[in-house]
Amino acid sequence: MLSNLADWVTDVIDKLGYLGVALLVILENLFPPIPSEVVLPFAGFVARDGRATFVGMLAAATIGSVVGAWLLYGIAAAIGPERVEAFIVRFGKWFRLTPKDLARSEAFFDRHATVAVLIGRCVPLIRSLVSIPAGFRRMSFARFTLFTAIGSFVWNGALIGAGYQLRERWHDVEPVLEWAQYVVIAVILVFIGWFVWTRFLSPKAKPVPGPDDTVGDPAGDTANGRTTNGPAGDAAGPG
Repeated sequence: MLSNLADWVTDVIDKLGYLGVALLVILENLFPPIPSEVVLPFAGFVARDGRATFVGMLAAATIGSVVGAWLLYGIAAAIGPERVEAFIVRFGKWFRLTPKDLARSEAFFDRHATVAVLIGRCVPLIRSLVSIPAGFRRMSFARFTLFTAIGSFVWNGALIGAGYQLRERWHDVEPVLEWAQYVVIAVILVFIGWFVWTRFLSPKAKPVPGPDDTVGDPAGDTANGRTTNGPAGDAAGPG
């Protein structure tokens, strides 16, 4: 699978150079099945061949990462926490979710937003998805951009550097990258399985919430008097 994709990626980079790398990375953010683990090492190969520079490829990839993250952030911010809460109120019973569950997850993200974005940008698959809760919570756009750029710079530099150093030995690295992706997918599937068990199958699974459960605890539930401001000030929208 990666071999066919690698041929296409190589063709795009050969024809468009820096622009091709930036466009591929933007696309990879929006469509994770196009993995950066394929795109970025080939950018390093091109730089090693002298058809581009390492710094130029790193800059193009990082710009592409930030722009792609902006797009996901903007979509999520446009949907907004109010629409997410309305969806949970209306359809949450099918997923055994209540507004209080949403409030807890939002509070958790608010407390750890900076670390989530910074570290998340260095984890396959998660690196794209982390922009979505940041947009929903309308994390400070400047802070989101800064830590997205830092995390992306580290991730892009590592993979472009690997491609620059390894070059013809790509086929020795390809199985390792595939294995790493399978591990991440397995972790996600385990989490989904845990969620299904605890919410639907376990004898202790809570019942489907009734109308009274959508009100929450007015004394201790800050999300029902909802604020999009996290404790760290991650509230400003992209404007």
